[in-house]
Amino acid sequence: MLSVTDLSSYLYCERKLFLQKVFGLREPLKPALVKGSIRHKTYELVYSGEEKVVSGFSQGMGLAELVNAYREKCAEVLRNVIAGSREQLAMFGLDPEELFSSVLPSIIKEFGERASVVFRFCTEHNVFGKELWRKLEPKVEAELKIVSPDLGLTGIIDHLEVYSSGMVPVELKTGKMPRDGMWPGHRVQLMAYGILLEKHFKTTIKEGFVHYLDAKEKRHLAFNPFMKIEIKEMVEKVNGLFQAKRLPDFTSNKQKCLSCGLKESCYNEAKMREMEGNAQKLPLSNKNQKV
Repeated sequence: MLSVTDLSSYLYCERKLFLQKVFGLREPLKPALVKGSIRHKTYELVYSGEEKVVSGFSQGMGLAELVNAYREKCAEVLRNVIAGSREQLAMFGLDPEELFSSVLPSIIKEFGERASVVFRFCTEHNVFGKELWRKLEPKVEAELKIVSPDLGLTGIIDHLEVYSSGMVPVELKTGKMPRDGMWPGHRVQLMAYGILLEKHFKTTIKEGFVHYLDAKEKRHLAFNPFMKIEIKEMVEKVNGLFQAKRLPDFTSNKQKCLSCGLKESCYNEAKMREMEGNAQKLPLSNKNQKV
């Protein structure tokens, strides 16, 4: 079964995806990935503990107090996540306190905006405490995993905003944001998550967002029926790639190679011929298991 990230990786570089999924090569861990993982985990845990924050907001309290409650929760969670990642941080000489100081402000800003959403809902509906949490919209479910044997696809959705009228998937991305719209791989991921949600919950997903965290901006994507065809065709192409006996050619965009952790192996022609020969000897069932 394919993962949604396999689809975006396919768009980025077919050859790299082949090296990873068929040859079994693994890209070395990078500092940016460690930092990104810490941010994602922090968002997930703050949202999973949000009920306590919201339920503790009582009548007579103001927005500043709610913002402060979120701020304290963010700081607590981030410290715990960083503490659990000390070995990885040490690998790259990253200082935990410096990382905490650099990452916390952006997370606090994000949840400051969330506090404003909660406070606005509270004042509009005149609800507080546990009743506020019970009626609050949207609630946010983080790191939701969905598996669809029918689609042959599985994925983990960063954020799912849940309303009484429907659901909105939101992908969190670090790094550079395109001038317009969203990167093709991010668009494909969002589309695939929408289709998985429709299949799993038997509902209609009308839209989704990619939230570029470093740029502090959300980009919108309206869903349409043709996207299902596009994703289905891409799943077939990726499965065909994994079952192929020939290593794909290099990407035409050599800029992608500059920071690739598999570059040394990828450009080693002798090693590639040997690995390709070994892959060709494997029965198809074995190759599928490896994928």
